[in-house]
Amino acid sequence: MKAFIRSFAAFALSLALAGAAAAQGWPSRPIRIISPWAPGGPAEGLARVVTLKMSEALGQPIVIEAKPGANGTIGTAFVAKATPDGYTILLSHLGPTAIAPALQKDLPYDPLKDFEPITQVVAGPTLLVVRNDLPVKNVRDLVEHAKANPGKLSYGSVGVGSTTHLAGELLNMLAGISTVHVPYKGSTPILTDLMGGRLDFAFIGISGSIQQARAGQIRALAISTLKRSPNFPDIPAVSETVQGFELNSWYGMMAPAGTPKAIVQRLQQEVANALKKPDVLEWMKQNGLDPVGSTPEEHAAHIRAELAKWAKIVRDAKITTN
Repeated sequence: MKAFIRSFAAFALSLALAGAAAAQGWPSRPIRIISPWAPGGPAEGLARVVTLKMSEALGQPIVIEAKPGANGTIGTAFVAKATPDGYTILLSHLGPTAIAPALQKDLPYDPLKDFEPITQVVAGPTLLVVRNDLPVKNVRDLVEHAKANPGKLSYGSVGVGSTTHLAGELLNMLAGISTVHVPYKGSTPILTDLMGGRLDFAFIGISGSIQQARAGQIRALAISTLKRSPNFPDIPAVSETVQGFELNSWYGMMAPAGTPKAIVQRLQQEVANALKKPDVLEWMKQNGLDPVGSTPEEHAAHIRAELAKWAKIVRDAKITTN
């Protein structure tokens, strides 16, 4: 038994030394950031502005490669199976990381076992907006109006199981209201129907709705993150009225499980450094994102909490994607 313990310890030490050696020479070639979303969208924009600073610090190009499909799960699964050498990194997101496991029984990856969390890059608040002629001025009014008209108000989302769908279901559950979900194929037709008075309310990304709100075409009631956004301090959080409400459509970075800890720590450090740059902060502000830059341990704990939270919401709301 003692011989086995010694041999196992020696094996573990050799793995640790091998990982340390790999980390010392890293990076010696370009790094790939896999975005599980279509090119040209907000995910790619975020990846570009952050990785530009990271590339300068690391001395190697960082290539952003889009692998869209199946609500982000195709690109996520690709990274789960990649070599854990620090050269293939995932631009992770709330949807495929914490919501998809509650909706898909045959998901081809385990968000806890198949990845090394690096950092939560940003918080992604969405905006609760209503059509202009809806007789509500704030979240309390909306809740009271919905209670007085059960099953009559409609809210739009970009699809069943999306963050915008689950935000509406979470509001229904926590506020004790009943509203009708209307799925769309994108945020543009949602805005069109809100402005045309054919839809009552929706949760939409800030970058895609703040200009219309400022122009008076729709009315912004609140922000979806637990606390107010530092970029929009005058917009209250939904949670100020509906206790416990939080929809944070965050982005992060994760590496395949087994990536050397030293590489994970270096990547986190460079993301955190990038998020302090004035031009990056200005880009975040313009796009309605709040910089985070959490540690790997903090992000791991955050992912575990999100998995438990959204599993309960999906179960309690009886949401299926069939």
